[in-house]
Amino acid sequence: MSGFGYRATKDGTVFVSFGGRDVTTLRGDAASRFAARVEGLDEAATQQLLARVTGNFRRGNERR
Repeated sequence: MSGFGYRATKDGTVFVSFGGRDVTTLRGDAASRFAARVEGLDEAATQQLLARVTGNFRRGNERR
């Protein structure tokens, strides 16, 4: 299973995914702040930032 990833659209929306599935969508100011923060980060720092942005989306009931 892959880690976190993200993609930004032309309209400024940022989709954050985990394992290939979208888990969070950022729009407006939140998307702008995220884009400014992620710029220039290495892979480990990017993964940490993405984990923070998604919040607590995993609750222990996911299938392995």
